[in-house]
Amino acid sequence: MTTKYQTMREIFGTLTFDHSAMKARLNPDTYAQLVSAMEGREKLSPDTADIIASAMKDWAVANGATHWAHWFQPLTEATAEKHQAFTQPNSDGQPLEVFRGHNLMQGEPDASSFPSGGTRSTFEARGYSIWDTSSPAFIVKSPKGGTLCIPSVFLSYDGTPLDLKTHMLRAIDAVESRALRLLKTLGQRGVRSVKLTAGAEQEFFLLDRPRAQLRPDIRFCGRTLIGAQPAKDQKLDHHYMGAIPTRVLTYMEDVERDLARLGVSVLARHNEVARCQFEFAHLFSDANRACDQNQILMETMRKLARQHELRLLFHEKPFYGMNGSGKHTNISLMDSEGRNLLKPSNSPRRNVIFLAFLSALVLGVSKHHSLLQAAVATYGNLFRLGGHEAPPSIMSIYLGSALTGLIERLGNSDVSLPEREAMDLGLAKLPEIIPFASDRNRTSPVAFTGDKFEFRAPGSSQSIALPITMFASMWASGLEQLIGMVEARCASGMEAMDAALDAAREAFRTGSAIMFEGDAYSPEWHAEAKRRGLVEAESMPDRIDLLLKPENREMLETMGVYHGRELDNLHEVRMESFATGLEVEAAVLYDMLWEGVLPALSKQLTLERNSMLYFDNVDFGDMTPWRDYVGGLGRAKNELIREANNLFELKGRLAGMNARERSDFLVNEIMPLMDSIRSKCDAAELVTSAEIWPYPIYRALLSLSA
Repeated sequence: MTTKYQTMREIFGTLTFDHSAMKARLNPDTYAQLVSAMEGREKLSPDTADIIASAMKDWAVANGATHWAHWFQPLTEATAEKHQAFTQPNSDGQPLEVFRGHNLMQGEPDASSFPSGGTRSTFEARGYSIWDTSSPAFIVKSPKGGTLCIPSVFLSYDGTPLDLKTHMLRAIDAVESRALRLLKTLGQRGVRSVKLTAGAEQEFFLLDRPRAQLRPDIRFCGRTLIGAQPAKDQKLDHHYMGAIPTRVLTYMEDVERDLARLGVSVLARHNEVARCQFEFAHLFSDANRACDQNQILMETMRKLARQHELRLLFHEKPFYGMNGSGKHTNISLMDSEGRNLLKPSNSPRRNVIFLAFLSALVLGVSKHHSLLQAAVATYGNLFRLGGHEAPPSIMSIYLGSALTGLIERLGNSDVSLPEREAMDLGLAKLPEIIPFASDRNRTSPVAFTGDKFEFRAPGSSQSIALPITMFASMWASGLEQLIGMVEARCASGMEAMDAALDAAREAFRTGSAIMFEGDAYSPEWHAEAKRRGLVEAESMPDRIDLLLKPENREMLETMGVYHGRELDNLHEVRMESFATGLEVEAAVLYDMLWEGVLPALSKQLTLERNSMLYFDNVDFGDMTPWRDYVGGLGRAKNELIREANNLFELKGRLAGMNARERSDFLVNEIMPLMDSIRSKCDAAELVTSAEIWPYPIYRALLSLSA
């Protein structure tokens, strides 16, 4: 008997306690109270929380869950969870399924073992996880059951946030409340709310797991620390959007079906530019849920990669000389009427509103662009940003020729976009092509792409929480300033729409330094960006320091996003994470030298020496090339031993340094030495027998044959 195949539509959201599940299991009054809490209009009472908890437990158990957990996102940029059983013994020792309102609302994970920027000591362990009602609970299935995961924020005992979500929620609230206020000022009385929306494009590499696990650098660092370029890498650009390998497609289909059950829609999948590099893009949704869904996507991908005997790499630069992986984060605003506030219109009135929101972002970013640099200043992005596949670390905004022309015409109060004429390809069988208003600029870190902004700098291993937090905070700041400009003009007698247009004109003029339409890779732009004051930090540790820039701190506090020492905590954690990532790499490279590379060179030298002795009486003619080759191998080994000893000595000097000192020392002293070691290892790999070389080479790694 053939089993009926379930469509994506049939399984979508079946493991998510979404609105349909809520409506089915809650009475109308309780459901209405929960929706009100989700929208921030009222707090849930303990009695209501008990009813919701009971319904959620019954639903979860019916779907195979045996445990529940508050699922939160500490400053590690990963997720955390502590599983607790539903089943507990009653007074007679009989099993009873228990899950009450206080369990749902609040948990108590250990707060001393997570990064806190020094605000928590080992003996100070109490922390709180608090249910985030705005993101639906979901069930993660396991071979013998499942766990109900409840999205939560994570706080210290004194209420200090120890996660990324709390600050993101504050930033989202800051921009949404000011967006609604601007709309009301401009006469949009019917709009009840505004939502910040986001969607991430997740790039990644897939390797054959058995081969990849033979390399300590991939196992412990997520990237290769040595490895010579293969003869055929990505020179022919044959991989990009080509046919997806069968093995990978099978994996992708399994990932998509598991995600569909969790209510996550994957809209696109394709090959990326580098060999064995791919991309998933999931559906636009409200920013908080988009962040949660990206974390769910990454964890689902990790779990299924192991089942498919694949090694998944989220590192921003796994292979030297090849494209790295980013996580382009697309952001916009949507009002309660379903209108995208960043979508140009044929209506002059709608276009004034569009220009107001656009100019507010330009204004906010122009003053605090360094926060975008800081948001993507990570250990992995150190190797990616500025490469030919990633934007530079210098922040700029690309609006496109059509919008740039429109802004230039604002002095004449012209808010119309040019008509787009259909392209005639001279082929009657093809439909007409209506071109976009502007081309795309792949070199721009922040690019307007027609109805949203694409922040291209976040790295593939990052949570999108911090990029969204900083982007939303700057937009909120720009909106605050723009609202003040509009209200001042209205107070002097101007009509609201005229005031908005005039304020937008001034905002674009004030923020003009951040706008750039050309090639952001060019040396000319880098020189021009310095002249405009857009280059404030050269090294990655300096970019992390931009978090603490006084005007950035003041803005984030004014917007209500960070309070007190919270920004210092974030800075300390990110600096420590940066330094630790590089320290681990230095230690792994040192081990790979002594455990693999140097013994391999000894074997190759022994082979060549024995060959010379064996053929001692044979006349091969001029032996100089052979002797030069053997001498070169010997010199390479000698130089690598010397540099390995130097690396060991430099690593020892890190002891006693704080995170900032270690970061500088690693970047300025240890990384150049690691680069030198790599170049010598790569040169040696090319002249060493494949049977002797200790680690799978790029040619073997970058193959996904079944």
